[in-house]
Amino acid sequence: MKAPASTFSKAPVKFRMPTADNLVPIRLDIEIDGQRFKDAFTWNPSDPDSEVAVFAKRTVKDLKLPPAFITQIASSIQSQLAEFRSFEGQDMYTGEKIVPIKLDLRVNHTLIKDQFLWDLNNFESDPEEFARTFCRDLGIEDPEVGPAVAFAIREQLFEVATQSVASARESRLSKKGRRGFEYVPASKAGGAVLDLVKLFGHKSSVVRKRKEWEVYEPIVDHLSNEEVDALEAREERNFRFNPNRSLLRAVLFRLPLLHILILR
Repeated sequence: MKAPASTFSKAPVKFRMPTADNLVPIRLDIEIDGQRFKDAFTWNPSDPDSEVAVFAKRTVKDLKLPPAFITQIASSIQSQLAEFRSFEGQDMYTGEKIVPIKLDLRVNHTLIKDQFLWDLNNFESDPEEFARTFCRDLGIEDPEVGPAVAFAIREQLFEVATQSVASARESRLSKKGRRGFEYVPASKAGGAVLDLVKLFGHKSSVVRKRKEWEVYEPIVDHLSNEEVDALEAREERNFRFNPNRSLLRAVLFRLPLLHILILR
């Protein structure tokens, strides 16, 4: 019996997040005069830029931060939005591709490690709904874990999408790219994007082999207060002594009020 034709297309599509909601992952990590503010959230790139200044002022007021944070928060958000918008209108390839997503983060007292496959061609996917199901299935009750998981997924998908734009551009400039396109980038956040046929083969089952079960099994640990204190102290030392700390990507997610840290 002939296999049904694939519904996927290798034709390029215009750049956007490969999810139902086209949202930009925004990460803030700002230090001014020994006071540090950290946050992670998503932003609609279609919203007017005037909303950025309003958000920055409201955040500083609500958290009683020094006024100097207003400019820094607004500038960081605008910079990340500008990066996202610089890709809009450009071609990207999805096709029969899936991407490994890796979670390695701490949310308050919960430590999470996991990896799973995400369909890059499914523009109806919902990281927030996935995160809610993830937490429910694993019995995670902390309400801050779900948003952190969803953000981590979106951040990695954004990186893969931008790499897809670069690959599409290169394919147009090379003779090999004009003859046929194969997209296999190396993603720092999520590993290489995989071709479905290469991963599973034409005849093999998508059910994982027993030897792969432990690799894809989620790990959830609940840390004691002492363990959390030790991890936070190490994170702060790394932040203070890292010469490229402006590029440091934290894995700590908390409510905005708890993002305010006094560095000694």
